[in-house]
Amino acid sequence: MELRTVLRALLRSWPAVLVCTLLGVSTAWAATAFATPVYQARTQLFVSAQSGATDIAQLQQGNAFSQARVQSYASIVTSRQVAEGVVRMLRLPTTPEQLAGSITADAPLNTVLINVAVSNTDPDRAAEIANAVALRFSEVVERLETPRGKSPRTHSPVKIGVTDTATPPSAPVSPRPMLNTGMGLLAGLFLGGAIAVLREALDTTVKTTETLAEHTGLPVLGAIPFDRKSASLPPAVGALGHSPRAEAFRHLRTNLKFTQVGQKSSVIVVTSAHPGEGKTSAAMGLALSLADSGTSTCLVDADLRRPRIAAAFGLVPDAGLASVLISQAEIEEVIQQTGQLSVLTSGPIPPNPAELLASDRMHEVLDELAARYETVIVDSAPLLPVADTVGLAPLTQGVILIAQAGKTPRDRIIAASESLHKVGVHTLGAVLSMAPVPNRMGGGHGSTYGYGGYGDPAGTEQPVPAPRPRASAPAGSGA
Repeated sequence: MELRTVLRALLRSWPAVLVCTLLGVSTAWAATAFATPVYQARTQLFVSAQSGATDIAQLQQGNAFSQARVQSYASIVTSRQVAEGVVRMLRLPTTPEQLAGSITADAPLNTVLINVAVSNTDPDRAAEIANAVALRFSEVVERLETPRGKSPRTHSPVKIGVTDTATPPSAPVSPRPMLNTGMGLLAGLFLGGAIAVLREALDTTVKTTETLAEHTGLPVLGAIPFDRKSASLPPAVGALGHSPRAEAFRHLRTNLKFTQVGQKSSVIVVTSAHPGEGKTSAAMGLALSLADSGTSTCLVDADLRRPRIAAAFGLVPDAGLASVLISQAEIEEVIQQTGQLSVLTSGPIPPNPAELLASDRMHEVLDELAARYETVIVDSAPLLPVADTVGLAPLTQGVILIAQAGKTPRDRIIAASESLHKVGVHTLGAVLSMAPVPNRMGGGHGSTYGYGGYGDPAGTEQPVPAPRPRASAPAGSGA
């Protein structure tokens, strides 16, 4: 995984990283607060050879002998013989094995010194045990080094002396608050980072426009940010004005015009792979933005299974596209106006929407609308659950595919794109909906040059006159 991907995963999952970090620090603090303090008393022993010689060569030979022995003696400090004698001497309420576990000893290289450390919850007891270990150790070593049947004090070639007597320690060696807190902090950061990277690795949804373009092979026409304030407003208000969401629709409108260069009119289907990915909101916002720019636009609700446009605009839902398709009404009779935008609602829900949308009559309706308006935006059903859009899309000039950031899986958007390609539909591009709101200072999709400069609603813009429907085309003319 690339470093940029890891950093993006950490930034996206920063709440989890923060929670894990706080959890690690609080756990370390609790462990430190409730832990029993442990004190460590130290003593140092000196090993020498009892040769009684005054010759320098003999003294050097005795020193070499002591250095050769001292490494072995360090292991004897923690032996059962020493621990058992100390337990018996001090009448300790513990076993020799338990006492031996609290004793550590080491012999620095090229020296005849042995450092002994004893840990205990009582500082005075720790010093008492350390001094007793030193005394008992010297007795054990002298007995081991004395030939059998001889007196240890007379014939032992080794003498153990104490260079540093143990004293009660003033501060505990455990717990260590700073060390524990630092380890808890690192552990929390590592756990949070691991969770973030794992989520990134397991999450197969489309999150960025780069990922959307990479997996679909389509040009990305724009990204519609999720603006909670604008989303709660009526469509005609949320898609206009100077919010990030409204600017994103203007950006989409501009990119769409580049794909339609040279065409006098066009019928464009807006769809998605599955429901709930923002296709209807994108269709309404795009249609409103086109109408606001002076382009005569008609928005058609061709989702004959779950229509939403009539309710969103507060229009009459009883008559609409379905009424025209079954010859119960003419287009002029059911077209409704909301501001500068013309809307053809879905009308009554039919029992056979797929057949109606792929019929010759639907082709005629689209031709007539294309003759009347410069742009016709058709909101259709999702691609994968039903076949409505697959039959409708070939009757139009192109399709815009909507994917929701952080929700639409990559395999779904790929399957939707391939289903359009199989029926020979021209896919104009893809749009990422519900994208994070861009930073006003940092650009990004849908960003402007700053809301205090270009695009500032200072009242200098002139109102765009409402578009008039184009004259009806001669019968039989194409879209």
